[in-house]
Amino acid sequence: MKQSEILALLPECAKASAGAILASPAWAMPCRLGDVSCTMRLDAERPSETIDLSVRFEGESHVLSLADSEAFPELHSIWSTRTELPEPILLALVEKDCGQFFQLLENAVHKQLSVQGLANEPAGEDALAARIVADGRTLVVFKLTSSQSIVSALGTLRFIDVSNSAVRDSALSAEVEYASFALPAADIAALGPGDNILLPEVGTIAPRIIVDDRFYISESGVSAWVDDGMLRVVRAEPMSITVGELMDAATDGRAAEPVPVLETALKLTRMGKTVATGRFSKLASQNAFVVDTANP
Repeated sequence: MKQSEILALLPECAKASAGAILASPAWAMPCRLGDVSCTMRLDAERPSETIDLSVRFEGESHVLSLADSEAFPELHSIWSTRTELPEPILLALVEKDCGQFFQLLENAVHKQLSVQGLANEPAGEDALAARIVADGRTLVVFKLTSSQSIVSALGTLRFIDVSNSAVRDSALSAEVEYASFALPAADIAALGPGDNILLPEVGTIAPRIIVDDRFYISESGVSAWVDDGMLRVVRAEPMSITVGELMDAATDGRAAEPVPVLETALKLTRMGKTVATGRFSKLASQNAFVVDTANP
């Protein structure tokens, strides 16, 4: 599986609204400012001094507040005297300096942008506070009033940075599966303490890590997991794995868990129910699961 496919199946992402995605600290939208590859992030400090523009994204009115930036050289050169300039002159400088930035915004929200004039007030406290970053350097800081259409355009999972610690550090429950097999219902019902179930695959097939009942990790990477109703021999105690480790396994695979020693507590489960508890044993030199307690 690709990392983006894993992300889409994570519990907190599978049903996340566009607003929740946009509010994530891991949100980062790849974009271009002219010929420069950059990233839009919504973690900017709200600028107090701005040029405030009344703009439209097609039929939708917004306020766009621009902070001082060397990316806008003409505006930067007159920044201290900007309030003294006539509106037509200031708007002409905006049009001259900000064309590439306006194109970036159009590409982001999928709507054509037009400048209507200067706004009476800056974008408010509920506006998006964003910055455009390239090579670790902030190029542009701005505020933009929000709307449902903008949230819908920006709040998509493809803009979640899977390398961000807010994603990678999340913990998921996992279990180690050593074997899976089928048994007749009568044999399952007859299980009792001391019974042995031969496990010829143990030691020859690498154990799987089942994560959050959604994924399994093998030496070849990560795949989607669906319970097929087979009996499964698993380690009794669950383990914890981070989303970062899961993402890394999708790329690099994961070293197999060792075969459990005799004292390792195991469970025999089926469709989430514990059928028996036990441990690993040898029966006539064959690997086996020996039943300690049975709950058929």
